[in-house]
Amino acid sequence: MKQLKTPLALLLALVLALSLAACSSEPAADGDAGDEVELVVFAAASMTETLTEISELYKEVAPNVTLVFNFDSSGTLKTQIQEGADCDLFISAGQKQMDQLDIAADPSVNTEGLDFVDGNSRIDLLENRVTLCVPEGNPAGIENFDGLAEALQNDDILFCMGNSDVPVGQYTQLIFDYYGLNEEELANAGKITYGTNVKEVTTQVKEGSVDCGVVYCTDAYSDGLTIVDYATAEMCGQVIYPASVLKTAAHPEEAQAFLDYLGTDEAMAVFEAVGFAPVA
Repeated sequence: MKQLKTPLALLLALVLALSLAACSSEPAADGDAGDEVELVVFAAASMTETLTEISELYKEVAPNVTLVFNFDSSGTLKTQIQEGADCDLFISAGQKQMDQLDIAADPSVNTEGLDFVDGNSRIDLLENRVTLCVPEGNPAGIENFDGLAEALQNDDILFCMGNSDVPVGQYTQLIFDYYGLNEEELANAGKITYGTNVKEVTTQVKEGSVDCGVVYCTDAYSDGLTIVDYATAEMCGQVIYPASVLKTAAHPEEAQAFLDYLGTDEAMAVFEAVGFAPVA
């Protein structure tokens, strides 16, 4: 004959069962960061050094997230996104390339009706400055943008700028317009050479293969170039870096979290150390 369980035994069994259930429902320990995520970030080449440094800091914030960067000109990155490249977060060096992917942008800019940008996440992240840089020793004696304009018209110099599909090249074209310079005529005269992104321009200036070039102050800082002048807003407008999570992102929540982190004091300190500034 089976022995009947006493009320005390039943009570102890119930307490044990509840304790086990509570243990199984406890949240993960602090050290458990969740599933591993590979977050793909497309960013303008001028952000190479800063984002690489910030990625080390971010390991402490989100140890489960591995940041994979693709640095290039904003125009090249825009094309890669349009053609289906995997990308969670896009940071452009100009509004034009972001607008070309944003269905909410003016149709005169987004001429193909592309719809990649998550408008709820899009922000103006940073401001940069356009600078005129010279090689060590400044052999051509270019002292400022006024002097550059005069030298291009009257002297035998070689100037480097970004291609027309690169934001730094587009800002340079605005400076040419400001001074009434004809880019095509100067290029045909052999006075202009080009870089496919801002890093190629900085390299030509640093190596002394050109007399001067226009780059961002952040790139001049990173490469130790000599800055002789800064372009004013009247010359080329503000240099704004927009950022957005993409609608095609494989990891939109993690992308938004990283974008939020880029606006923190910790990340901004890295940006500001090389010449970037928060957008006023």
